Amino acid sequence: MSRARDLADLGGSADAGGLTGRSMLINGAFQIWQRGTSAITVSGDDDFTADRFKGWANGGGTFTVEQSTDVPNNEFEFSAKLTNTATDSSVAAGDDYRWATDIEGYNVSPLAYGSSDAKKATLSFWVKSSLAGTYCGAFYSTTASRHYIYEYTISSADTWEYKTITIDGDTTGSWNRTNGNGLRIYWGFGSGSDVQGTADAWAAGEKWETTNQAAWIGSASATFFITGIKLEIGQTATPFEHRSYGDELALCQRYFAVLQDTTAAYAGGFGFCNSTTKTKVCFPLGVALRANPTVNVTAATIDIRNNATNTAASSVSAAIAQGTNLYLDVNAASGLATNHACAIDPKQNMTFDAEL
Repeated sequence: MSRARDLADLGGSADAGGLTGRSMLINGAFQIWQRGTSAITVSGDDDFTADRFKGWANGGGTFTVEQSTDVPNNEFEFSAKLTNTATDSSVAAGDDYRWATDIEGYNVSPLAYGSSDAKKATLSFWVKSSLAGTYCGAFYSTTASRHYIYEYTISSADTWEYKTITIDGDTTGSWNRTNGNGLRIYWGFGSGSDVQGTADAWAAGEKWETTNQAAWIGSASATFFITGIKLEIGQTATPFEHRSYGDELALCQRYFAVLQDTTAAYAGGFGFCNSTTKTKVCFPLGVALRANPTVNVTAATIDIRNNATNTAASSVSAAIAQGTNLYLDVNAASGLATNHACAIDPKQNMTFDAEL
């Protein structure tokens, strides 16, 4: 069974002697926001906010997520602030309001879920909300289609509280243990009966709330702050593990990376033209991507410098990641010099998306 506790003295404060390398979760202190730190609206499915976190809002309600400096103590610099921007006061069975982080299979493989060696795990975090009451979340496997709902109580409105949730390991199902989605952790905000289930037990399907969930999505302008999120093996929450900004950024860039537009011309990538309309370009990355990414850029904002000529790109395609290099086809309508070297100049940020 799970145990949710208000134990500020059980791992809730800084400890210079804390163990390192225990947390399987990335960006739990919300340092990294490559998509921007201002309010991002969650309205629909898979809306990414802080790095490694995304939300869903289906049924008429919406909420925003932004970086905040409202924190529980001086151990933390930032939190994630969620704000209800459109209420759903009559949640239908199929409506859903949730926020989650996905963890790669390689990172959660030591939990040994789906086997007789499955281990207990402890989730811990600091939380504050304008609406007190019972809140829910869940552990969920996209491959095994298994869930475990947990409950925790926010005792006092607008007050930081420390929570720990310990759950038993799941011995059932086919859990991903490689570079796909290994484990999703949900925080719920008032979803419909279709995704409500029983707390403190593994079960089939995807559910993340009980009927006890506070109606946060039905409370106008409600706020929810969270930080210091950690997931580790065992039944005791150890002190939060603070990585350096550079280390945390590198971990996030495995899933999402941004090539910044700069004032320096042709600083994007270099390659060659294999026809009058196609270039093969290499972009050196600081971190190896999890998988071949989706490249987001408006092709018309890319210039190809080839044989002393600037040519506007017409499309971008075929992104292939090999180690820390990304190979990309950048195409033009015509005018490229075959077998000549080229350089690429993006006029806006390019993003490489290898999210789970």
